[in-house]
Amino acid sequence: MESITGDGYAYGYRKLTVLLRREHDLIINKKKVYRLCTELDILRPQRQKRTHYPRKLARNRNITNSNQLFETDIKYGYIVGEDRFFFIQTVLDVYDRVAVAYHIGLTCEGKDVARTLQQALWKRQLFEDDPKPVIRSDNGPQFISHAFQEACESFKVEHERIPPRTPNMNAHIESFHRLLEDDCLSRHEFETYKEAYEVVTEYMKFYNERRIHSSIRDLAPAEFYRQNQVSPIPIKAVRV
Repeated sequence: MESITGDGYAYGYRKLTVLLRREHDLIINKKKVYRLCTELDILRPQRQKRTHYPRKLARNRNITNSNQLFETDIKYGYIVGEDRFFFIQTVLDVYDRVAVAYHIGLTCEGKDVARTLQQALWKRQLFEDDPKPVIRSDNGPQFISHAFQEACESFKVEHERIPPRTPNMNAHIESFHRLLEDDCLSRHEFETYKEAYEVVTEYMKFYNERRIHSSIRDLAPAEFYRQNQVSPIPIKAVRV
């Protein structure tokens, strides 16, 4: 290749065809150049075409039981002693209000939110169920990432995204984040990430096991979920 171009830089087969015609007066087309380059194994690596996943807008739903609709979003916390932020991503069941799974970390990427969804399905033993819960999110970069979209495809979970500037369509996770802020994050000045992790983890346990909700008969989310699985507890359907 270098002997042909004379400058040591690599060309694709199309530009190489132009060069051969211009500099060496060869009568040759790009198909033949492509074939020769293939035989000589000197083609530049081709960029992989990434799969495009069509966006599915959230629609109005009437939720009548657990495991029908999960909402997910990311909350930021601040570590004063280390002068940096940390991330809390939660998957919440809108019917029973359980924080089914969550991620706490100094970073939060597509692979992390995919793993949290996987944990939620595993905890609810839903991998063999069909249909599985719909997962609803906003349009944050983690949720539009290929890693998360590929995970939803792999798990056979429908992912829907709310339109921009419509947080009311993700109202339950937004409400949970207000509780997390008021009951936990605003009450502490974290000195280390370890401290933040332990405090938030403890709050998640408190929220699921002991914090009562009027919308689920003044029960804690995990208690309501367990009882409702044994003997249905009548509550209003959740309209989202």
